[in-house]
Amino acid sequence: MIRSLIIAVAFEALSFVFSAAAMAQEEAPWEHVPETIAPEWAEVFSSLGASRFGPFPAPDDLDGWRQLQDEVNAVREPEAEQMAEAHGVALRDITIGGVPVLEVTPDERVREDKIAVYTHGGAYTLNSARAAFTGAILFAAETGLKVMSIDYTLAPHSQWQDTTDEVLAVFSDLAEMGFPAEDIVLYGDSAGGSLAAGSVLKMRDQGMDMPAALILWSPWSDIGEVGDSYFTMRDAEPFYTYADVLGPSALACADEEDHKHPYVSPVYGDYTQGFPPTLIQGGTKELFLSNLVRHYQALDQAGQTVKLDLYEGMPHVFQSVMPNSRESRIALAKSAAWVKEHLLQD
Repeated sequence: MIRSLIIAVAFEALSFVFSAAAMAQEEAPWEHVPETIAPEWAEVFSSLGASRFGPFPAPDDLDGWRQLQDEVNAVREPEAEQMAEAHGVALRDITIGGVPVLEVTPDERVREDKIAVYTHGGAYTLNSARAAFTGAILFAAETGLKVMSIDYTLAPHSQWQDTTDEVLAVFSDLAEMGFPAEDIVLYGDSAGGSLAAGSVLKMRDQGMDMPAALILWSPWSDIGEVGDSYFTMRDAEPFYTYADVLGPSALACADEEDHKHPYVSPVYGDYTQGFPPTLIQGGTKELFLSNLVRHYQALDQAGQTVKLDLYEGMPHVFQSVMPNSRESRIALAKSAAWVKEHLLQD
């Protein structure tokens, strides 16, 4: 009884100290820039101020989602050609397997017989392939590979069953075009990272050939609010929250009872049946840190070739946020090295 009282009093005192310290701290958690990272990140974090993305529409608000998607695309798409020119790549809208695709071709190709396929991020609910141009252009310029950025149908207009089928349709048609899966590296960021991994599990389960390698930037490997960092990093994530952004998006692309399906949340996949060599990159400042660790452990414990590549103080998909920073340049070089080792080794 006495011991419990002492603990309660001590806890109350500590709570007061921590609360007072938090009140005295003018800098929001996501604005903090540790001295261990490139100083130019200060502008990125501080520019966010006290506001972050959201709130997003309700999962079944089709008109609300369509309006938000149109607004985002209207802002982002016109910037694509400018960045493409700056990085020496050409953009072309094509169709593969009945699915719209943005073809991204670097001026100086490394190989004509190998390509990359990209599934972009945006919480499954935002971005056309042109609006999500950054990841495609950076990857093409860094690796010298032609990139096929899949312009998959966004949720809630498409849910996970159909969205993964679109990815498989692209791979099937690429094989007929002379690019079998063994000549392809598949990569994705955020929700696109989850879509990439989930789609490969579906390929394997349906008896299709799998790509030569995977690269996942900050994958949303568990779309449920499951994992320690969803809570420990809740106030430090600089871009979004689960309540306002991720939660509505998760329900827009998959009913709650499907959130642990391995094609939806690939952290729950059975990797003992085989999987391509996988590079997982992310930062210690992001909400998805547990996703990265858990996904790595699932692959590693199944005996698969996997590398977890974490970066101090980096936010979600930092490679695209500030490509010229020291951390992003290192991460992009490591992605290219993974491609060289597992796709271009011959």
